[in-house]
Amino acid sequence: MASDPYLGYEIAFLVIVLYGVGVYLCYRAGWIGPDKSLSLLGPALMIKTTRGRAALERWARFRRFWTAAADLGIALAVVAMGAILVLLVIDAVISLRLTPATAPSPTEALGLPGINPIIPVGYGIVALVVGVVLHELAHGVVARSQGIGVKTLGVLWCVVPVGAFVEQDDAEMLAATRRKRDRVAAAGVLANFALTLLFFAALSLVVSSSVAPNANGVGIAVVESNTPAANASLAPGDILVSINGTATTNSTLFESSLADTHAGEVIPIVYYSAANQSLVTTRVTLAPSPTVPGRGFLGVAVAFLTPAELKSTLVWPLGSSAGPLEGSVYWLVLPLASLEPVGGSTISFFHLTGPFAGANPQLFWIGANLLYWLAWMNFLLGLSNALPLVPLDGGLLFRDFMASIAARWRRGWDSAQLDQFGTRAVTVSSLLVLVLLLWQFIVPRLL
Repeated sequence: MASDPYLGYEIAFLVIVLYGVGVYLCYRAGWIGPDKSLSLLGPALMIKTTRGRAALERWARFRRFWTAAADLGIALAVVAMGAILVLLVIDAVISLRLTPATAPSPTEALGLPGINPIIPVGYGIVALVVGVVLHELAHGVVARSQGIGVKTLGVLWCVVPVGAFVEQDDAEMLAATRRKRDRVAAAGVLANFALTLLFFAALSLVVSSSVAPNANGVGIAVVESNTPAANASLAPGDILVSINGTATTNSTLFESSLADTHAGEVIPIVYYSAANQSLVTTRVTLAPSPTVPGRGFLGVAVAFLTPAELKSTLVWPLGSSAGPLEGSVYWLVLPLASLEPVGGSTISFFHLTGPFAGANPQLFWIGANLLYWLAWMNFLLGLSNALPLVPLDGGLLFRDFMASIAARWRRGWDSAQLDQFGTRAVTVSSLLVLVLLLWQFIVPRLL
Protein backbone atom coordinates (compact mmCIF):
# COMPACT_ATOMS: atom_id res chain seq x y z
CA MET A 1 0.00 0.00 0.00
CA ALA A 2 1.52 3.30 -1.10
CA SER A 3 2.11 5.93 1.58
CA ASP A 4 0.29 9.23 1.38
CA PRO A 5 2.82 11.99 0.48
CA TYR A 6 0.47 14.62 1.91
CA LEU A 7 -0.14 12.85 5.23
CA GLY A 8 1.88 15.41 7.22
CA TYR A 9 -0.06 18.32 5.71
CA GLU A 10 -3.36 16.53 6.32
CA ILE A 11 -2.53 15.94 9.99
CA ALA A 12 -1.42 19.57 10.41
CA PHE A 13 -4.64 20.79 8.80
CA LEU A 14 -6.72 18.55 11.06
CA VAL A 15 -4.91 19.81 14.19
CA ILE A 16 -5.47 23.44 13.14
CA VAL A 17 -9.17 22.78 12.50
CA LEU A 18 -9.56 21.09 15.90
CA TYR A 19 -7.80 24.04 17.56
CA GLY A 20 -10.16 26.48 15.81
CA VAL A 21 -13.22 24.47 16.79
CA GLY A 22 -12.03 24.26 20.39
CA VAL A 23 -11.47 28.03 20.59
CA TYR A 24 -14.91 28.68 19.06
CA LEU A 25 -16.65 26.38 21.55
CA CYS A 26 -14.84 28.07 24.45
CA TYR A 27 -15.98 31.45 23.10
CA ARG A 28 -19.61 30.31 22.78
CA ALA A 29 -19.48 28.96 26.34
CA GLY A 30 -18.43 32.41 27.59
CA TRP A 31 -14.98 31.30 28.71
CA ILE A 32 -13.14 33.73 26.39
CA GLY A 33 -13.27 37.51 26.78
CA PRO A 34 -11.20 40.59 27.72
CA ASP A 35 -12.06 40.16 31.41
CA LYS A 36 -11.69 36.36 31.42
CA SER A 37 -8.75 34.07 32.09
CA LEU A 38 -8.83 33.31 28.37
CA SER A 39 -8.79 35.97 25.66
CA LEU A 40 -7.78 36.21 22.02
CA LEU A 41 -4.84 38.00 20.45
CA GLY A 42 -5.49 37.47 16.76
CA PRO A 43 -5.60 33.69 16.27
CA ALA A 44 -3.60 33.09 19.46
CA LEU A 45 -5.23 32.21 22.75
CA MET A 46 -4.00 34.20 25.75
CA ILE A 47 -4.04 32.06 28.90
CA LYS A 48 -3.87 34.60 31.73
CA THR A 49 -2.93 34.29 35.39
CA THR A 50 -2.00 36.62 38.22
CA ARG A 51 0.52 34.12 39.52
CA GLY A 52 4.07 35.29 39.08
CA ARG A 53 3.40 38.92 39.96
CA ALA A 54 5.04 38.43 43.35
CA ALA A 55 8.19 37.22 41.60
CA LEU A 56 8.17 40.32 39.39
CA GLU A 57 7.95 42.46 42.52
CA ARG A 58 10.97 40.74 44.06
CA TRP A 59 13.07 41.10 40.92
CA ALA A 60 11.97 44.70 40.34
CA ARG A 61 13.06 45.95 43.76
CA PHE A 62 16.54 46.68 42.38
CA ARG A 63 15.19 49.87 40.83
CA ARG A 64 18.47 51.64 40.16
CA PHE A 65 19.88 48.64 38.33
CA TRP A 66 16.80 48.17 36.15
CA THR A 67 16.57 51.88 35.41
CA ALA A 68 20.21 51.99 34.26
CA ALA A 69 19.81 48.75 32.28
CA ALA A 70 16.64 50.03 30.59
CA ASP A 71 18.36 53.31 29.67
CA LEU A 72 21.06 51.21 28.01
CA GLY A 73 18.26 49.31 26.28
CA ILE A 74 16.90 52.54 24.84
CA ALA A 75 20.31 53.34 23.34
CA LEU A 76 20.63 49.81 21.92
CA ALA A 77 17.13 50.01 20.47
CA VAL A 78 17.99 53.27 18.70
CA VAL A 79 21.13 51.72 17.19
CA ALA A 80 19.23 48.58 16.19
CA MET A 81 16.41 50.66 14.70
CA GLY A 82 18.84 52.59 12.53
CA ALA A 83 20.76 49.46 11.51
CA ILE A 84 17.72 47.47 10.42
CA LEU A 85 16.28 50.44 8.49
CA VAL A 86 19.59 50.78 6.63
CA LEU A 87 19.50 47.04 5.86
CA LEU A 88 15.96 47.33 4.51
CA VAL A 89 16.98 50.22 2.24
CA ILE A 90 20.00 48.24 0.99
CA ASP A 91 17.76 45.23 0.32
CA ALA A 92 15.36 47.50 -1.60
CA VAL A 93 18.21 48.75 -3.82
CA ILE A 94 19.56 45.25 -4.39
CA SER A 95 16.08 43.98 -5.28
CA LEU A 96 16.06 46.30 -8.32
CA ARG A 97 18.70 44.02 -9.87
CA LEU A 98 16.96 40.74 -9.04
CA THR A 99 14.90 38.64 -11.42
CA PRO A 100 11.71 36.77 -10.46
CA ALA A 101 13.75 33.57 -10.30
CA THR A 102 16.30 35.02 -7.86
CA ALA A 103 13.85 37.06 -5.77
CA PRO A 104 13.44 35.89 -2.17
CA SER A 105 10.37 33.93 -1.16
CA PRO A 106 7.79 35.71 1.03
CA THR A 107 8.25 32.96 3.63
CA GLU A 108 11.77 34.27 4.21
CA ALA A 109 10.32 37.49 5.64
CA LEU A 110 8.82 35.62 8.60
CA GLY A 111 11.19 34.50 11.32
CA LEU A 112 8.96 31.58 12.25
CA PRO A 113 10.17 27.98 12.50
CA GLY A 114 8.47 25.74 9.98
CA ILE A 115 7.60 28.70 7.73
CA ASN A 116 10.98 30.31 7.16
CA PRO A 117 12.94 27.65 5.24
CA ILE A 118 16.28 28.36 6.93
CA ILE A 119 15.03 28.04 10.52
CA PRO A 120 14.87 24.40 11.70
CA VAL A 121 11.58 23.56 13.38
CA GLY A 122 12.88 21.94 16.58
CA TYR A 123 15.72 24.31 17.40
CA GLY A 124 13.69 27.26 16.14
CA ILE A 125 10.63 26.64 18.31
CA VAL A 126 12.69 26.17 21.49
CA ALA A 127 14.75 29.30 20.76
CA LEU A 128 11.68 31.36 19.85
CA VAL A 129 9.79 30.38 23.01
CA VAL A 130 12.81 31.10 25.24
CA GLY A 131 13.39 34.46 23.54
CA VAL A 132 9.75 35.57 23.70
CA VAL A 133 9.21 34.45 27.30
CA LEU A 134 12.30 36.25 28.63
CA HIS A 135 11.53 39.26 26.42
CA GLU A 136 8.11 39.57 28.05
CA LEU A 137 9.44 38.97 31.57
CA ALA A 138 11.88 41.83 31.04
CA HIS A 139 8.96 44.11 30.15
CA GLY A 140 7.21 43.10 33.36
CA VAL A 141 10.20 43.53 35.66
CA VAL A 142 11.11 46.95 34.26
CA ALA A 143 7.46 48.06 34.35
CA ARG A 144 7.26 47.30 38.06
CA SER A 145 10.64 48.96 38.67
CA GLN A 146 9.17 52.12 37.12
CA GLY A 147 5.99 51.96 39.20
CA ILE A 148 3.79 50.72 36.35
CA GLY A 149 1.35 47.96 37.22
CA VAL A 150 1.23 44.47 35.72
CA LYS A 151 -2.27 42.99 35.55
CA THR A 152 -1.62 39.45 34.32
CA LEU A 153 1.02 37.13 32.93
CA GLY A 154 0.45 34.17 30.71
CA VAL A 155 1.11 31.91 27.76
CA LEU A 156 0.26 32.50 24.12
CA TRP A 157 -1.19 29.34 22.59
CA CYS A 158 -1.77 28.94 18.86
CA VAL A 159 -2.12 25.19 18.22
CA VAL A 160 1.13 24.89 20.24
CA PRO A 161 2.71 27.26 22.79
CA VAL A 162 4.22 30.12 20.80
CA GLY A 163 5.36 32.45 23.55
CA ALA A 164 4.31 34.41 26.59
CA PHE A 165 3.04 37.84 27.50
CA VAL A 166 3.02 40.32 30.37
CA GLU A 167 -0.07 42.52 30.39
CA GLN A 168 0.79 45.95 31.76
CA ASP A 169 -1.78 48.35 33.17
CA ASP A 170 -2.66 50.49 30.14
CA ALA A 171 -3.90 53.42 32.21
CA GLU A 172 -0.68 53.55 34.22
CA MET A 173 1.42 53.22 31.06
CA LEU A 174 -0.36 56.20 29.51
CA ALA A 175 -0.03 58.23 32.72
CA ALA A 176 3.70 57.50 33.06
CA THR A 177 6.36 59.84 31.71
CA ARG A 178 7.74 59.15 28.24
CA ARG A 179 11.07 58.12 29.73
CA LYS A 180 9.46 55.47 31.92
CA ARG A 181 7.34 54.16 29.04
CA ASP A 182 10.42 53.98 26.84
CA ARG A 183 12.33 52.05 29.48
CA VAL A 184 9.55 49.47 29.58
CA ALA A 185 9.43 49.24 25.78
CA ALA A 186 13.23 48.95 25.43
CA ALA A 187 13.46 46.26 28.12
CA GLY A 188 12.44 43.52 25.69
CA VAL A 189 15.01 44.55 23.08
CA LEU A 190 17.68 44.72 25.79
CA ALA A 191 16.74 41.25 27.03
CA ASN A 192 17.04 39.72 23.55
CA PHE A 193 20.45 41.29 22.89
CA ALA A 194 21.68 40.28 26.36
CA LEU A 195 20.53 36.70 25.69
CA THR A 196 22.28 36.80 22.32
CA LEU A 197 25.57 37.61 24.05
CA LEU A 198 24.97 35.02 26.77
CA PHE A 199 24.23 32.12 24.41
CA PHE A 200 26.95 33.21 21.97
CA ALA A 201 29.50 33.20 24.81
CA ALA A 202 28.35 29.74 25.92
CA LEU A 203 28.64 28.39 22.36
CA SER A 204 32.05 30.00 21.92
CA LEU A 205 33.34 28.46 25.15
CA VAL A 206 32.02 24.99 24.32
CA VAL A 207 33.33 24.93 20.74
CA SER A 208 36.72 26.50 21.52
CA SER A 209 37.41 24.03 24.32
CA SER A 210 36.07 20.85 22.78
CA VAL A 211 36.09 20.93 18.95
CA ALA A 212 39.10 20.36 16.69
CA PRO A 213 39.17 19.95 12.87
CA ASN A 214 40.43 16.56 11.70
CA ALA A 215 42.76 18.20 9.17
CA ASN A 216 43.65 21.58 7.71
CA GLY A 217 41.86 21.67 4.37
CA VAL A 218 38.52 22.12 2.64
CA GLY A 219 35.58 20.02 3.75
CA ILE A 220 33.84 17.92 1.12
CA ALA A 221 30.08 18.55 1.10
CA VAL A 222 29.10 16.63 -2.07
CA VAL A 223 30.75 13.91 -4.17
CA GLU A 224 29.20 13.39 -7.60
CA SER A 225 28.72 9.78 -8.67
CA ASN A 226 30.89 8.25 -11.40
CA THR A 227 33.59 10.93 -11.06
CA PRO A 228 37.29 10.68 -10.20
CA ALA A 229 36.51 11.63 -6.59
CA ALA A 230 33.89 8.89 -6.26
CA ASN A 231 36.22 6.35 -7.86
CA ALA A 232 38.92 7.32 -5.34
CA SER A 233 36.44 6.63 -2.48
CA LEU A 234 36.16 10.28 -1.37
CA ALA A 235 32.94 10.95 0.54
CA PRO A 236 31.08 13.85 2.16
CA GLY A 237 32.74 14.51 5.52
CA ASP A 238 36.26 13.98 4.19
CA ILE A 239 38.73 16.87 4.11
CA LEU A 240 40.89 17.61 1.06
CA VAL A 241 44.36 18.58 2.28
CA SER A 242 46.21 19.00 -1.02
CA ILE A 243 45.64 18.61 -4.78
CA ASN A 244 48.49 18.21 -7.24
CA GLY A 245 50.97 19.42 -4.63
CA THR A 246 48.97 22.55 -3.69
CA ALA A 247 47.79 22.79 -0.09
CA THR A 248 44.02 23.37 -0.18
CA THR A 249 43.64 25.27 3.08
CA ASN A 250 40.78 27.41 1.71
CA SER A 251 38.28 27.37 -1.15
CA THR A 252 40.35 29.80 -3.25
CA LEU A 253 43.35 27.47 -3.16
CA PHE A 254 41.07 24.53 -3.93
CA GLU A 255 39.88 26.26 -7.11
CA SER A 256 43.38 27.34 -8.13
CA SER A 257 44.76 23.82 -7.58
CA LEU A 258 42.53 22.59 -10.42
CA ALA A 259 42.78 25.69 -12.63
CA ASP A 260 45.90 24.54 -14.54
CA THR A 261 44.98 20.88 -14.85
CA HIS A 262 43.55 19.18 -17.92
CA ALA A 263 41.26 16.25 -18.58
CA GLY A 264 43.04 12.90 -18.42
CA GLU A 265 45.84 14.23 -16.23
CA VAL A 266 46.89 11.99 -13.33
CA ILE A 267 47.46 14.04 -10.16
CA PRO A 268 48.16 13.22 -6.51
CA ILE A 269 45.67 14.17 -3.82
CA VAL A 270 45.87 13.97 -0.05
CA TYR A 271 42.71 13.86 2.03
CA TYR A 272 41.54 12.98 5.50
CA SER A 273 39.19 10.01 5.36
CA ALA A 274 36.42 10.23 7.95
CA ALA A 275 35.74 6.52 7.48
CA ASN A 276 39.36 5.48 8.14
CA GLN A 277 40.12 8.40 10.49
CA SER A 278 43.47 8.93 8.82
CA LEU A 279 45.20 10.79 5.99
CA VAL A 280 45.11 9.06 2.62
CA THR A 281 47.42 9.76 -0.30
CA THR A 282 46.30 8.56 -3.72
CA ARG A 283 46.37 9.46 -7.40
CA VAL A 284 43.35 10.21 -9.59
CA THR A 285 42.78 10.63 -13.30
CA LEU A 286 40.84 13.86 -13.86
CA ALA A 287 37.72 13.86 -16.01
CA PRO A 288 36.74 16.62 -18.50
CA SER A 289 35.21 19.64 -16.78
CA PRO A 290 31.51 20.11 -17.65
CA THR A 291 31.87 23.91 -17.47
CA VAL A 292 35.45 24.77 -18.61
CA PRO A 293 36.51 22.99 -21.82
CA GLY A 294 39.76 21.11 -21.45
CA ARG A 295 40.08 21.65 -17.72
CA GLY A 296 40.36 18.77 -15.29
CA PHE A 297 37.40 17.82 -13.13
CA LEU A 298 37.56 16.07 -9.75
CA GLY A 299 33.83 15.84 -8.95
CA VAL A 300 33.46 17.36 -5.50
CA ALA A 301 31.73 20.42 -4.02
CA VAL A 302 33.33 21.88 -0.92
CA ALA A 303 31.65 23.53 2.04
CA PHE A 304 31.27 27.32 2.12
CA LEU A 305 33.76 27.49 5.02
CA THR A 306 36.62 25.14 5.77
CA PRO A 307 36.37 23.18 9.04
CA ALA A 308 38.92 25.54 10.60
CA GLU A 309 36.97 28.58 9.38
CA LEU A 310 33.68 27.13 10.65
CA LYS A 311 35.15 26.59 14.11
CA SER A 312 36.64 30.09 14.10
CA THR A 313 33.28 31.57 13.06
CA LEU A 314 31.45 29.80 15.89
CA VAL A 315 34.09 30.82 18.43
CA TRP A 316 34.95 34.41 17.48
CA PRO A 317 33.68 35.77 14.13
CA LEU A 318 35.29 39.18 14.76
CA GLY A 319 38.68 37.47 14.42
CA SER A 320 37.96 36.14 10.92
CA SER A 321 40.81 36.41 8.41
CA ALA A 322 38.29 38.11 6.10
CA GLY A 323 37.77 40.88 8.67
CA PRO A 324 35.38 41.41 11.58
CA LEU A 325 32.45 42.59 9.43
CA GLU A 326 32.64 39.68 7.01
CA GLY A 327 33.22 37.26 9.88
CA SER A 328 30.05 38.52 11.58
CA VAL A 329 28.14 38.06 8.33
CA TYR A 330 29.48 34.51 8.09
CA TRP A 331 28.12 33.80 11.58
CA LEU A 332 24.67 35.07 10.61
CA VAL A 333 24.46 33.24 7.26
CA LEU A 334 25.65 29.81 8.41
CA PRO A 335 22.07 28.48 7.99
CA LEU A 336 22.01 29.72 4.37
CA ALA A 337 25.28 27.90 3.72
CA SER A 338 23.85 24.65 5.19
CA LEU A 339 26.47 24.77 7.96
CA GLU A 340 24.03 25.28 10.82
CA PRO A 341 22.65 23.26 12.39
CA VAL A 342 25.87 21.23 12.22
CA GLY A 343 24.83 17.71 11.35
CA GLY A 344 25.21 14.86 8.91
CA SER A 345 28.57 14.70 7.18
CA THR A 346 29.63 18.09 8.59
CA ILE A 347 30.09 16.45 12.02
CA SER A 348 32.76 14.25 10.42
CA PHE A 349 34.97 17.31 9.84
CA PHE A 350 35.71 17.41 13.57
CA HIS A 351 36.64 15.35 16.58
CA LEU A 352 35.87 16.15 20.20
CA THR A 353 38.59 16.96 22.67
CA GLY A 354 38.98 18.64 26.04
CA PRO A 355 36.02 18.43 28.46
CA PHE A 356 33.82 16.63 25.93
CA ALA A 357 36.41 14.15 24.64
CA GLY A 358 34.70 10.78 24.33
CA ALA A 359 31.21 12.29 24.27
CA ASN A 360 28.71 11.23 21.63
CA PRO A 361 29.30 13.67 18.72
CA GLN A 362 25.63 13.66 17.72
CA LEU A 363 24.48 14.64 21.21
CA PHE A 364 27.27 17.21 21.55
CA TRP A 365 26.28 18.97 18.34
CA ILE A 366 22.60 18.96 19.31
CA GLY A 367 23.57 20.98 22.38
CA ALA A 368 25.93 23.25 20.43
CA ASN A 369 23.34 23.82 17.70
CA LEU A 370 20.74 24.74 20.32
CA LEU A 371 23.08 27.39 21.76
CA TYR A 372 23.63 28.79 18.26
CA TRP A 373 19.91 29.03 17.53
CA LEU A 374 19.18 30.53 20.94
CA ALA A 375 21.69 33.28 20.13
CA TRP A 376 20.54 33.64 16.50
CA MET A 377 16.82 33.84 17.26
CA ASN A 378 17.32 36.31 20.11
CA PHE A 379 19.37 38.53 17.80
CA LEU A 380 16.57 38.35 15.22
CA LEU A 381 13.95 39.15 17.88
CA GLY A 382 15.96 42.10 19.17
CA LEU A 383 16.41 43.57 15.70
CA SER A 384 12.84 43.01 14.52
CA ASN A 385 11.30 44.41 17.71
CA ALA A 386 13.35 47.60 17.24
CA LEU A 387 11.58 48.39 13.96
CA PRO A 388 9.56 51.65 14.11
CA LEU A 389 6.44 49.66 13.37
CA VAL A 390 3.21 49.51 15.38
CA PRO A 391 2.67 47.45 17.58
CA LEU A 392 6.34 46.51 18.10
CA ASP A 393 8.47 47.97 20.88
CA GLY A 394 10.28 50.10 18.33
CA GLY A 395 6.96 51.64 17.30
CA LEU A 396 6.28 52.87 20.85
CA LEU A 397 9.84 54.16 21.17
CA PHE A 398 9.69 55.97 17.82
CA ARG A 399 6.37 57.58 18.73
CA ASP A 400 7.82 58.96 21.96
CA PHE A 401 11.06 60.01 20.27
CA MET A 402 9.14 62.07 17.73
CA ALA A 403 6.94 63.58 20.44
CA SER A 404 10.07 64.55 22.40
CA ILE A 405 11.61 66.19 19.32
CA ALA A 406 8.39 68.10 18.68
CA ALA A 407 8.37 69.28 22.31
CA ARG A 408 11.68 71.06 21.71
CA TRP A 409 10.60 72.72 18.50
CA ARG A 410 6.94 73.40 19.29
CA ARG A 411 7.05 74.71 22.84
CA GLY A 412 3.47 75.97 22.61
CA TRP A 413 2.02 72.50 22.03
CA ASP A 414 0.29 70.73 24.89
CA SER A 415 0.72 67.02 25.69
CA ALA A 416 -2.26 66.03 23.54
CA GLN A 417 -0.79 67.76 20.47
CA LEU A 418 2.62 66.20 21.08
CA ASP A 419 1.09 62.73 21.42
CA GLN A 420 -0.92 63.29 18.26
CA PHE A 421 2.23 64.28 16.36
CA GLY A 422 4.06 61.19 17.67
CA THR A 423 1.16 58.96 16.64
CA ARG A 424 1.13 60.41 13.12
CA ALA A 425 4.90 60.01 12.85
CA VAL A 426 4.84 56.35 13.85
CA THR A 427 1.94 55.74 11.43
CA VAL A 428 4.10 57.10 8.61
CA SER A 429 7.14 55.08 9.73
CA SER A 430 5.01 51.93 9.98
CA LEU A 431 3.78 52.36 6.41
CA LEU A 432 7.35 53.01 5.24
CA VAL A 433 8.63 49.86 6.95
CA LEU A 434 5.82 47.78 5.46
CA VAL A 435 6.63 49.13 1.99
CA LEU A 436 10.32 48.28 2.43
CA LEU A 437 9.49 44.80 3.73
CA LEU A 438 7.20 44.05 0.79
CA TRP A 439 9.38 45.82 -1.80
CA GLN A 440 12.05 43.10 -2.01
CA PHE A 441 9.43 40.42 -2.67
CA ILE A 442 7.14 42.29 -5.05
CA VAL A 443 9.35 44.61 -7.12
CA PRO A 444 11.63 41.91 -8.66
CA ARG A 445 8.53 40.09 -9.85
CA LEU A 446 7.21 43.20 -11.56
CA LEU A 447 10.39 44.18 -13.41
